[in-house]
Amino acid sequence: MAGTAQGGRLAAEKNKQKDPDFYKRIGAMGGRAGHTGGFAAGSAGRRRASVYGAIGGSKSRRRT
Repeated sequence: MAGTAQGGRLAAEKNKQKDPDFYKRIGAMGGRAGHTGGFAAGSAGRRRASVYGAIGGSKSRRRT
């Protein structure tokens, strides 16, 4: 059943049986590992995201 939805559910159950906090623990590891910053970082984040979003939107190839 590897690679199927049912197999995924069985694997999730097994992980939870071994460690009830399994998904909480690995999620916390991912959260601590993220140091990319992005537009949310810094004081001008929202404004900068707006400006660059407008630039990207104006370059869109989609026709209206």
